[in-house]
Amino acid sequence: MNDLVTFGLTALAGYFAIANPISSTPIFIALTSGEDQRIQRLIAQNSVLTALTVVILFSVAGKLIFETFGVTIAALRIAGGILVSIIGFQMLQGRSSAAHIPHQVEGEGTPPPDVLQARLSVAISPLGMPMIAGPGTIATAVSFSAHPGFAYTLVSIGAFAVIAGVTYLMFRQAHKIVRALGQTNMTVITRLMGLIVATVGVEMVLTGTGEAIRAFIMTMQSMPMPRPDGF
Repeated sequence: MNDLVTFGLTALAGYFAIANPISSTPIFIALTSGEDQRIQRLIAQNSVLTALTVVILFSVAGKLIFETFGVTIAALRIAGGILVSIIGFQMLQGRSSAAHIPHQVEGEGTPPPDVLQARLSVAISPLGMPMIAGPGTIATAVSFSAHPGFAYTLVSIGAFAVIAGVTYLMFRQAHKIVRALGQTNMTVITRLMGLIVATVGVEMVLTGTGEAIRAFIMTMQSMPMPRPDGF
């Protein structure tokens, strides 16, 4: 039980850092500017539900998908860790990662005209994916779900559900949050999140490397040793 609680807290911190509701909030404001409160509420609701659906899918079937293509969990941890570390490094440098938010929205004060016309469709893309549930979040979900026992998968999904709820609340209070924190504080918080993201990525790489080394050692030990000459 204690292991599940510890794992849940780790998953909660990891998802919060990589999904980063704080840095996603200004993008939500840009995409929904000019919309009335009812439309903004629907966009916020649909975006977090889309992200949650993606995480559930890869948490449950991600391992099977990768095994079908011959990818090991160790390799996934290493690749995902490198990706997460890159995102964290870019956040530390004060830049938004293309793996975290879409290129056409990044750095723009207002959303493009075609995004405004789409209205509710922005909840699925780019808000739901890849902004909230980006490649880093997916890799983290699969990595967390690699623990033995389905209970860990449920805890991981529950942890992201909490982050999705926090994201929804922040989206609903987006303008108040930005006014209260100010642009300078938002920048500082985003860079602090970058440090946490980079740390999570390094931990994933170390864990995946350790698993790969152990698997290699077990494979070598299971191989038959050649008999000495003369026997």
